Amino acid sequence: MMAQGKGILASDERNSSLDKKFEKYGIENNEDNRKRYRELFINTPNIQNYINGIILFEETFKQTDSNEKLFRQTLSEKGILVGVKADGGYEDFGNRGEQVSMGLDGLDEKLSSYKKLGASFTKWRAKILIDNNLPTFECVLENAKRLAEYASVSQKNSLVPIVEPEVLIDGGHTIEKSKQVTIESYKTVFDELSKKDVYLPGLVLKASMIHQGKDSDQPIDHKQIAQLTASALESSVPKNVGGVVFLSGGQAPMEASKNLNEIAELEPLSWEITFSYLRAIEGPAFDIWQGRDENVQKARLVFEQILKRNTLADKAML
Repeated sequence: MMAQGKGILASDERNSSLDKKFEKYGIENNEDNRKRYRELFINTPNIQNYINGIILFEETFKQTDSNEKLFRQTLSEKGILVGVKADGGYEDFGNRGEQVSMGLDGLDEKLSSYKKLGASFTKWRAKILIDNNLPTFECVLENAKRLAEYASVSQKNSLVPIVEPEVLIDGGHTIEKSKQVTIESYKTVFDELSKKDVYLPGLVLKASMIHQGKDSDQPIDHKQIAQLTASALESSVPKNVGGVVFLSGGQAPMEASKNLNEIAELEPLSWEITFSYLRAIEGPAFDIWQGRDENVQKARLVFEQILKRNTLADKAML
């Protein structure tokens, strides 16, 4: 999964998350169009040159393409490891806008099924909101406990867990606040992982870059983002974790690439690092495709170009 020079593509949007995205171009959000959307990326030639693995939504994991070939079979033939999104969405926690991830009920049976069908790894995302007096420790702790339980069940089923405690970019908070919350959140997560005896060399952290809120008036400084991100990780993540992959978290595609490049400039870090982006890679290609078959080739060209750009950034060669 963490072999040098390649990333892990996140292609695991929940069906409901595609409503607004599809509506923009008048695409009906039904299974057939979701299949066409996934095929745009999965069936792009040569993606194995840029990614070691791909995270799929459960529907996609079980789907076939337009030629009735399972997507997971296509990926396996390309030598790409297949992962599945394991969390089941979010539920409210308290009355201050915070949420915790759902999906522990029946998780063991579900992950056992994924493994039998060829999955190699899984992912569970939690959301950490920054606002006035947020996050609360109680919400961070509850999310950490659920991440740890998920990771334990994944390893029980011989699946590598990716744990993603995402510190959201939403809001007007400072970059310093982002670093503080990230460190506190990661320490809490790894405390809970330790309590569950999760094997850290067999776990990957999907990490947020330290970034000011998108409504902040602080100027964006790529070197500062990289330095604070590296500092936060080194002070809160155990050295024996299997790897760190970065989420783009609402950053523009080029910004996410530049920030990754600056982090790679600081290597060697204590772990192998790479990217695990979704919108920052797929977004520009989707905007070209617009649900039209005649745009597939051009969209795939852009998709491959952005994949290549991020593999270069991961080597500090951008």
